[in-house]
Amino acid sequence: MKVLLLGSGAREHALAWKLAQSPRLTQLLLGPGNVGSARVGTPVALEAESPGAVVALARREAVDLVVVGPEAPLVAGVADALAEAGIPCFGPVAAAARIEGSKAFAKEIMIDAGVPTAGYRVFTDLAEAEAYAVAQGRIVVKADGLAAGKGVIVAHDAEAAREAVRSVGAMGSAGQRLVLEELLEGEEVSVIALCDGERYVLLPPAQDHKRVGEGDTGPNTGGMGAYAPAPFLSPAQLAEVGESVIAPTLKVLRARGTPFRGALYAGLMLTRNGPKVLEFNARFGDPETQVLMMQLAEDVLPLLDACARGQLEQRPLAVHPGASVGVVLAAQGYPEAPRKGARIEGVDAVPSSCPVFVAGVAERDGAWLTAGGRVLTVCARGADLAEARAQAYAAVESIRFEGMHFRRDIGAKGLRAPAVTP
Repeated sequence: MKVLLLGSGAREHALAWKLAQSPRLTQLLLGPGNVGSARVGTPVALEAESPGAVVALARREAVDLVVVGPEAPLVAGVADALAEAGIPCFGPVAAAARIEGSKAFAKEIMIDAGVPTAGYRVFTDLAEAEAYAVAQGRIVVKADGLAAGKGVIVAHDAEAAREAVRSVGAMGSAGQRLVLEELLEGEEVSVIALCDGERYVLLPPAQDHKRVGEGDTGPNTGGMGAYAPAPFLSPAQLAEVGESVIAPTLKVLRARGTPFRGALYAGLMLTRNGPKVLEFNARFGDPETQVLMMQLAEDVLPLLDACARGQLEQRPLAVHPGASVGVVLAAQGYPEAPRKGARIEGVDAVPSSCPVFVAGVAERDGAWLTAGGRVLTVCARGADLAEARAQAYAAVESIRFEGMHFRRDIGAKGLRAPAVTP
């Protein structure tokens, strides 16, 4: 099969790395890819958020499957244009991708599907939202639109709630409508389902680390690291999430005439009253994808192709024993104002058993330079979580660039977790 993969981050590098291992792959085109994924695929100049440009390239290259990594092309309607052209696409049409593009729409779908979630209210008037938030005190303030993973602020008192509304409300078009939710307590877990519009298969549960600082301190980021499997859901509980969250959501979207074909990401809070959905995403998570591709013990290409064609077999996936850990190396000043242009050294010294997935990197005269906030994700798989962490952090020690910072507690919660029953 000839595959076109859209996107240019570490998530897409991880997908490219996994796709390149498929015996069914004849050629992997990267639109546009990055300096890391270029080692396993062929970069092509492409505006990934332009439906017309994607269709034109897919036709010209006689592509058998398009895999969409980031959310922006989906919201822009790339999957719709490919469907109209008769080209299989792993990624939902724009109307289904609204489940990520609008948090208010996602809540509407959850209520319709009977999916457990936090209580909420939607506001378009900033003064009304501020008054409500101050009255509640403890509250979660969300931008309705896409905000690159930074449109959520958790407030623990009235003054913080006031500032949260003002801050999110100032996020341009994403913050023109606000969703204010009750603050849920518990462990956060990411569950990603590969879906064909009706059926689904579940990847292992993963745990992302959103805040920039150790101990979950500091501002939210796009994600500072992840590990899988997260030991807070047993296999039986994971299956129950599939039945109570994924299946009814797919049913509602299908009934609305917008079947969801792609990666449906459920961000869960494991409360005392069971799992509740914090958010849905319409694509693979980043950095969860990096560790999930490490854990998946079967060919990913037939799975993505079956989803795109509506021919998925609903069954347990084959996964490696043990665990995988991914540590994000961030640029100086991230997330507020990342510094670019620092020379990156030591990547080639990392053992081949520890993949380094590339995000914000540019190449100049053979040298790698920082070119974004999240620069690299250093990954390792081990016999257990402790071994995977040790290998990942040992690999991190080989890499250097000015201002590099990372969290040293990725996966630490998992080590402290009580054993779950099968």
